[in-house]
Amino acid sequence: MRTVGVLLFPGFEPLDAFGPVEAFAIAEIPDAGEGAPPPFRVLTVAEAIAPVAMRGGPRVVPDHDLASAPALDVLLVPGGPGTRREVKNAALVEFIRRQARQAQVVASICTGAALLGVAGLLSEREATTNRRAFDWVVSTCPGDIRWNRTARWVDQGPVVTSAGVSAGTDMALHLVARLIGSTAAEAAAKRMEYRWEREG
Repeated sequence: MRTVGVLLFPGFEPLDAFGPVEAFAIAEIPDAGEGAPPPFRVLTVAEAIAPVAMRGGPRVVPDHDLASAPALDVLLVPGGPGTRREVKNAALVEFIRRQARQAQVVASICTGAALLGVAGLLSEREATTNRRAFDWVVSTCPGDIRWNRTARWVDQGPVVTSAGVSAGTDMALHLVARLIGSTAAEAAAKRMEYRWEREG
């Protein structure tokens, strides 16, 4: 079982977080048999264990704060208007760096790429982000990133980035396919009644 953590902060984009959450939460190992444990355990992490208001106002209570979060196999970093503030949040950026040292994958959705860039994870890698906020994200990050303005997502091994909002769900299904197989990802998309765009 792999542990997938979603980093929450005030002003995160709901679908950036919960589209990928659904992809991982609904995934199953093909032919694993009834009662088999799920392949992914999904949890949420925020700076403090207190309700976090997403874009639009609804609140989510995180499972862990930054200090108590376990080592994650997959870290998902959503975007949203809150990233414009959080790129200056040293504690949040250091948490991303720390988790990246042992995680199998750190992935961003939308303007979450700015947080990965500030954390130094995109250096000398190809990356993408939300089309509408592309120039802002580029302006916040080091100049040695190879930005791709047309990809739906970019897989660079330990670091994966996606374009905005629903592109994160496509990327998450891609990661399910990469981690436990394409059959599992296709079944998850079907169960979600989601039209998966497989090409990055």
